[in-house]
Formats: sequence, C-alpha cells, structure tokens
Amino acid sequence: MENNLKNLAQEAFCYLTTMGRRTGRSHTIEIWFALNNTTLYMLSGGREQADWVKNVRKTPQVSVRIGTQVFSGHARDVHDSYEDAMARRIVYNKYSASEDNLDGWAATSLPIAVDLLA
Repeated sequence: MENNLKNLAQEAFCYLTTMGRRTGRSHTIEIWFALNNTTLYMLSGGREQADWVKNVRKTPQVSVRIGTQVFSGHARDVHDSYEDAMARRIVYNKYSASEDNLDGWAATSLPIAVDLLA
C-alpha cells in the first residue's frame, strides 16, 4: 500500500467521506492533505467547529479517495506534540509553494489524522 500512496501523494486534493453525526448520511468534502507512510493528515481551519471534524469525532470510520484510489481509514485527533508539528509542517510544505499566506492557517488549524487501512 505504501508504494501506491507515494504515487498519490502529489495529488492536489483528497476526498474525505464521513458519516453525518445527525443524519447518518455520508458526506464528502474536498480537502488538502499530506501523507506520511500510511497516515493521511489534514488541517481544519475551522478547528472543532468544522462539520467534518464533528463527524469524524462521532464516527471515526471514514473513506478517502485520492485520485482514483479509495481507502478505508480511522480518523483521529492528533495529540502527540511531535506528530502535531510534523502534520502541520508536511501539509504546509505541500501547499505553500503555490498558495500565499498559509503561515497563520498552518499554525492555528486543528490537525486530524486518518490511519489508512490496507
């Protein structure tokens, strides 16, 4: 799986599908991401108020589409300070060359990890 993910790491977006915490219906969003081995990281500028964050906190089982590949995964908050700094750095580094003024966003967003399942 890791070799396949390396080929997908340069995709501009992933598509995260969560289960609605109230409706029970699936919801898909397009979102920036970065990969580290078999863990996908996203930053929520809306922090805990973002619907997708509320959804994954209630039901952490998600699916992620990158390019044409679909993966199942388990979403989680990032609590470890090393992992938090790494998640912010790799997402920032991926997009900062093509986007302006990401410093504040990268510093204040909430990092969420998805451990992808084989």
